[in-house]
Amino acid sequence: MSAVQLGQYPPASHLIAHISDTHFLAGNRALYGTVDTDGPVRQAMEQLERSGLRPDALLFTGDIADRGEADAYCRIRDIVEAAAERLGAPVIWVMGNHDKREAFRTELLRETGSAQPVDRVVDLDGVRVVALDTSVPGYHHGDLSDAQLDWLADVLSDPAPHGTLLALHHPPLPTLLPLMSILELRGQARLAEVVAGTDIRAILGGHLHHATTGLFAGIPVSVAAATCYTIDPTGPTRELTGVQGGQSINLVHVYEDQIVHSLVPLGDFPGATHFDAAFVARIEALSPDERTEAFSRQV
Repeated sequence: MSAVQLGQYPPASHLIAHISDTHFLAGNRALYGTVDTDGPVRQAMEQLERSGLRPDALLFTGDIADRGEADAYCRIRDIVEAAAERLGAPVIWVMGNHDKREAFRTELLRETGSAQPVDRVVDLDGVRVVALDTSVPGYHHGDLSDAQLDWLADVLSDPAPHGTLLALHHPPLPTLLPLMSILELRGQARLAEVVAGTDIRAILGGHLHHATTGLFAGIPVSVAAATCYTIDPTGPTRELTGVQGGQSINLVHVYEDQIVHSLVPLGDFPGATHFDAAFVARIEALSPDERTEAFSRQV
C-alpha cells in the first residue's frame, strides 16, 4: 500500500480475504484421487503473508471438508490458524453442503457438537459479518428455515456502524449450469424479503466453484471460486466439467461508500512487468502534476 494517497480514494477501512470450497479429505487424500486440496490453501496463505497485506479476517464460505471428516477439519484448521495468527486476523468459518454440523462445531469452532444450524455474528471493528448456514443435512441444495430467517431479521434490525456482510455458502443467484440449478439456494423470495432495505452491503458466497457476481434484492453478490478445483462455465452446455486450474481467492476491500471485490489467482507465475518499491517511493515524492507526467503520459 502506498504511504501517500495517489488518487481520489483513501485506503479501504477493512480488508477481508474471501476463500471458498477447500474440500479437504481425511488422511490428506487427494480429492477424486487426483486433486491436491492442501496445496492451494497453503499457497493462498503464503501469498497473503508475502503480500504485506493484513486482512481484518479470513472468511471461508463453506465446503471446508468434502465429507465432513474430523481429521480433515483439524488439518485445515491447523494450516489456516497458524497463518491467521501471523497475519493477526480472525478466521470465520461458514457451513457448506459438504460439511457436517457436529464435526464442524467440535473441530473448527472448538464448541460442543450440535446438529443445529451454525449461524453466528462476528464484529470486525464496525463491519458486521453474519455467517448463515444454508446447508440441508443429507442434501446438497441450500435452504433456510423460518427460524433462521427470523433470527436474521432480528440481527439486521439494528444497523452496524459500517454495515453488514452476509456470508453464506449457496449464493442467491441464477447459475450458468443447468445441473447446478438443482443444488441452488431455495426459498430465495423469503430471504429477499428479510434482507431488502437493510444495512447489508454485500453477500459473499461459494458453492459454484467459479467466480461470479450479481445482484440480489438490490444487494451486490460476490462468489469466490474454489481453491480445490474450478468448474468451467465454457464446458459443454449439457455437462458439468471440473478442471484442475483457475483456482483463486477474493480480496474484499470495504470503503466508506462502496465495496470492491478482487480475484487473486493462486500460484507462482512468471513475471511480465514490475515496478518496485523504490519506483513507487520516487512517484510519491512528486507533486500530483509531476506524477501525472511521470506515470500517466504516454511515451
